[in-house]
This record gives sequence, structure tokens and C-alpha cells, in this order.
Amino acid sequence: MDIKYNLKPVSERRTQAFIPEGNLGFGSLRTDHMFMMDYSEGEWRDPRIVPYGPFEMAPGAMSLHYGQSIFEGAKAFMHEDGEIYTFRLDKNAERMNRSADIVCIPNLPEEMQLAAINALIDVDRLWFPQQDGACLYIRPFIFATEDRLSVSPSQKYTFCVIMSPSGAYYATGVNNAIRLLISKKFHRAVAGGTGASKAAGNYAASLRAGKAAAEYGAAQVLYLDASNTQIEEVGAMNHFHVLKDGTVIIPSFTDTILQSITSKSILELGHLLGCEVRQETVMLDKFIADIESGEIIEAGGFGTAAVVSAVGSYIFEDGRIVTVGDGKVGPFTQRIYKLYTDLQKGNSPAPEGWVKQVPRLAK
Repeated sequence: MDIKYNLKPVSERRTQAFIPEGNLGFGSLRTDHMFMMDYSEGEWRDPRIVPYGPFEMAPGAMSLHYGQSIFEGAKAFMHEDGEIYTFRLDKNAERMNRSADIVCIPNLPEEMQLAAINALIDVDRLWFPQQDGACLYIRPFIFATEDRLSVSPSQKYTFCVIMSPSGAYYATGVNNAIRLLISKKFHRAVAGGTGASKAAGNYAASLRAGKAAAEYGAAQVLYLDASNTQIEEVGAMNHFHVLKDGTVIIPSFTDTILQSITSKSILELGHLLGCEVRQETVMLDKFIADIESGEIIEAGGFGTAAVVSAVGSYIFEDGRIVTVGDGKVGPFTQRIYKLYTDLQKGNSPAPEGWVKQVPRLAK
């Protein structure tokens, strides 16, 4: 792929390493540039890196009216050698195309996605925040741009990648457990819908439920299936729980659950964790009974942004509260978090192909 570089003048872009003062927060900052590529007449064309800035888009662009928009979230890390490495970025590219299939967006070859992201990281590598626990958060996305108001798939799209120098999603890391609202009123997805895609509309639909959770003093919603009998997802994360024998359980993936790359990775890391990690259908009534009996000792969520979020308690819409274990972050959750972040940061050897150095290409 022949990428065109239209970079800011040197005087207007970062020329020294980024050493932030204080907590960065998550997702607020932007680097100097973004990658863009357009789709029309049946092919992706004009790959380019340009200064970060507003899009020019028709008011009738179909993404604004019919929600044809998908995105991904990935991270890059600086290792002790001073080089930047991505973590399982190929899995994000695969999932982008699965999302595209669900909302009728043309696939973007995985090798083109990876080349685009690596080129942008290389151009803006000085934006990597040199701070403990920090990363470059990578946000690739595709949206429909055809100026047409009939309801059908667009014939034109834009692929864009932006980056955010970020600190930890939670300032305290994995040290504090959160509360979740178990809702029988709000549902994230139904069978045959778009739940397995990272479609923008799924997140818009979750905002109302998130507001309701806050009214109960909860950080997010634990979504159930449409029958209100099975556990599905936690807000924007996959759910997990730990049995007293150390077994980690993740709900089986269905077409109503977004397959978290963190979850899929944990499923492959049981040998390093020293425990069994498996998927199964999780029935709500049994889940609650097992918490109350002590069979379940820990619970939480897996996702790219926070990595692992421990859940200390659940609250129902009638105000009933169920506490997991002692309500604090447990040793298995801490072990998972440490193992996973050590792999990302290069502190422990990762499985082959998981961690890849960003090549130095920019001139």
C-alpha cells in the first residue's frame, strides 16, 4: 500500500518525547496526525496520513442518518528497549471485518489495516506518553459517506485511524472493585441483531442504561439476554467470574455478545495463570446462588480499555444487593491483570505473534 504523507510542518508538530505531568486520563488527547482512506467504485483508495482535524462531509452522509459506522480499540506500548509494540493488532483487524459484515460495510483487508496503523504510530511515535501505565490508544473506524437518503448500504466510506496518548482507564488501576446493576429492563442486543459487532449504534443504545446504572450507584449494567435468564455482557466488556477452585468462567460467545480480544486472550493463557479458563452458558439464578453459597469468589469484566475490572457487588432494580466474596479485588483478578499487562509491556514473554514491533518507516 502506497501511503501519501502530508505531515504538519516540523515547527507545528511534536519534536521531543512526551513526558506528561500528572495523570493523563483516558482518551482525551490526540496526536498530530491521522490516517485516512476512502472507498468508492468498489475499492479502497488514496491511503494518506494528514494532520489531525475536522472532516469535510455532506449533511446527507448516510452514517449520520442510518448509523453505518463501526470502530475498533487497540493499544500500543513502549518496551524497555525504547521501541513501540502493538498487542494482538491482527485480532482487531479481524474483528473490524466481522463488524463490517454485520452492518454491510465492505471489508478492508487486514494487511492494509495493519500497515495504516503502523505507519501512523511511526509518524507520531514521539507522542507515546512516557509514564507508568500509559499507552497509545488506537481508534480505527469506518463510516458511510455517500450523500443519499434512501435506506440501503452506502456505496462510499471513509476509513480513519486516530490515536490518543492515554493513562490507565481507571486511575487506581485494578485496585478498586465496582458495582454492577443487573437489569431486566434494559437489553444490549437480541439474537439476529448487531450485538456481535463493534457498531457505533450499539454504544449509543447503551447510554440510557448507563445513566440508569448510575442512579443505583453502579458503574455499569450487567446485561442479560432477552429472556432475562442468561448473563451476557458488562457495559462495554465481557463478563467473567472465578469459582472457589480457581476456574475462570467466561459466558459463551453468541451473536449477541461482542467477542472481547482480552477474553479470547485469557482463554489461551490458562497455562500461564495456573488455572482452567473456559466458556459456558451462565444462568442468572445459578450465578447468584453460587455467589451466595461461596462457590463464586470473584467476578469482573475483560476489555481493551480497562483490561480487567473487578466487580465487588451487584444490585438489582428492586434494590437487592449481592456481594461477591468480601467485595474487594481478589487474588485471581489481580493475577490476571498482572500477567496480561506484563505481556503487553514486554515484562514477560508473550505467545508467538502477539507482540509486534512498530517498524521505523517515516523519513
